[in-house]
Amino acid sequence: MRDKSPETVQYYPPPESRGGWRWLKGPQEIRSLAEMDPEKLDLFRRSQELLLGGDSWSIVIIRHGYLVKEFYTFNVLVPTRFDIWSGTKSFTGTAWGLLLDDGRHNKLPQGSEIDLDSPAYAHIPEGHPLTDPRKERITVRHLLTMTSGIPGERAGVMGMPTDSGCGPFEHALGRCPNRYGMWADKLSAEPGSDWDYSDPAISHLSLLFSKIAKEEMSEYLGERVFVPIGIENLSWDVQGGSGFIGPHTNAHTGVHISARELARFGYLMLHKGMWNGRQLIPQWWMEMATRKSQDMNPSYGLTWWVNTDGIRWPGIPTDAFALSGYRSNRCYIIPSFDMVVARVGSGPPIWDEGDFIEGIVSAIIREKS
Repeated sequence: MRDKSPETVQYYPPPESRGGWRWLKGPQEIRSLAEMDPEKLDLFRRSQELLLGGDSWSIVIIRHGYLVKEFYTFNVLVPTRFDIWSGTKSFTGTAWGLLLDDGRHNKLPQGSEIDLDSPAYAHIPEGHPLTDPRKERITVRHLLTMTSGIPGERAGVMGMPTDSGCGPFEHALGRCPNRYGMWADKLSAEPGSDWDYSDPAISHLSLLFSKIAKEEMSEYLGERVFVPIGIENLSWDVQGGSGFIGPHTNAHTGVHISARELARFGYLMLHKGMWNGRQLIPQWWMEMATRKSQDMNPSYGLTWWVNTDGIRWPGIPTDAFALSGYRSNRCYIIPSFDMVVARVGSGPPIWDEGDFIEGIVSAIIREKS
């Protein structure tokens, strides 16, 4: 039986412009090389088209370094890109992993210093005077783990929609309400004491990053990650400017990418940040970011959704993790199965995630005991 550990897989796909992923040509190769049941995968496709046929989407399945299957609705092409919404947060977290590693090795511009326990507002002059004195205790770790106390979805602060008289970063810093009159000025909890999914909190990471790195996250990841792994057609929105703070890379949403290229990013994560002999993402960060970061929500790492306690996706290996965005945009990484599954699309806004990933995993041909 093949050794399926990701470390033994030496294949890395060239960019799409130079051929892209190696792919399997038929049922026999899918069975022998990917060790998956092609009939089950076809049944899965039909179920997706039946249940979710009203939306546009694409799905790419990678196993043992092969593009096993890819599914597209009739109006989507291979290079079609979608905004992956909050899946962007995992790109933000990856940029921060690199920045923190630079800090460990004294490689930051102008001798700057930053680590997980650095106070965030010490590096955000626009945030002063503080709208809540407790903000001085918010750390980088709190922002990355959604435990900052900055109001989020549970407090009714959904996303970052603002009116014409308020910039998104001003709203995140508590200077003005969003377009629905909701404020993020007062903390809803002491930093580190509660978990709440907060886009205003994540937005702080963009301001912080530009101050420390003297560079935008999109440019930084482009140089350090996207170019080396062959991502060619990603775009990343900015927010702010036009008289308000910014523009800066949008930390909580705004990465536009195709399913094949998102799978490429997932493949880098599958290999613990290694690509073709180069450690692009520090391994210590990969290990920390992709397991539970606190007990208040054990399904959340550092900008990645995780299965450490087997709660997020029961029946799926506990080493699985994923980036997750609105309208069912996902990239699952399952090291135990040497598998990456990328899905991008316009919807649906609500679905049965368990049925989706279990439907793919069920096609793995199990060893007979």
